[in-house]
Amino acid sequence: MSGAGREDGVGRGRVVRPPAVAGTLYPAEAVALRQAVNEALEQAIARGVPAPAPKAVIAPHAGYVESGPVAATAYARVLPARGRIERVVLMGPAHRVPLSGVAVSGADAFATPLGEVAVDAEGRKQVLALSTVAVSDEVHAEEHSLEVHLPFIQVVLGEVAVLPLAVGQMPAADVADVLEAVWGGPETLVVLSSDLSHHHDHATAAALDRATARAIEACRPGDVGVDRACGVFALRGLLVAALRRRLEVTTIDLRTSADTVGSPDSVVGYGSFVLT
Repeated sequence: MSGAGREDGVGRGRVVRPPAVAGTLYPAEAVALRQAVNEALEQAIARGVPAPAPKAVIAPHAGYVESGPVAATAYARVLPARGRIERVVLMGPAHRVPLSGVAVSGADAFATPLGEVAVDAEGRKQVLALSTVAVSDEVHAEEHSLEVHLPFIQVVLGEVAVLPLAVGQMPAADVADVLEAVWGGPETLVVLSSDLSHHHDHATAAALDRATARAIEACRPGDVGVDRACGVFALRGLLVAALRRRLEVTTIDLRTSADTVGSPDSVVGYGSFVLT
């Protein structure tokens, strides 16, 4: 498996993965970070939080100024499950290290300015039983696609365990098999991290993202192209899992970076979706 090894960290002592993008993609100071998350959530809650809470959400992973308001619309839907959810399976793309298959972190916890988030050791053991999954701290060391979700998870859900899974190029059915291994029941939330289109003008991006959203809602993984979502391999896998589980997918927010901050000439698309 490219980009991952089978080392499990035995004998290393307790390992905490430090934040890599605090101070760049989100505030490095705890008070400012909590305020940023709460403000985004308040705006999202004002749009309504229907019950029941979803089994899975799809949300973006850019800087909080750009994509935080969109991510918050997904996390606001999870608020009713606070106290019930004990584990979050957090899956997203590997941006910095070439990867085929799935890389799970060997760390015992991930740190953010809000404190540490425990890594689900039992869940890690379960996914490592699959040939497509291996431990790689190198893949996780600088990866932002999972890290930026952690403060939202901490504020919305409190003290929960997280299973961080970075996904490289692989068949959607294999990703779905990984999810099935840790799907769990009402105590488990699945969070899929992905932005949508990149580097188009606002009007073009909005049209492309609407088409992608229709494919996601219809659970058509083959219609989500590699140029339509940076987390495409993980996303396709979640859609296969949704088909297997007969889940309903609903778009709850769709914007571009020009809607939040930035020029309309070259934008990144952001969407949030719930699976119930």
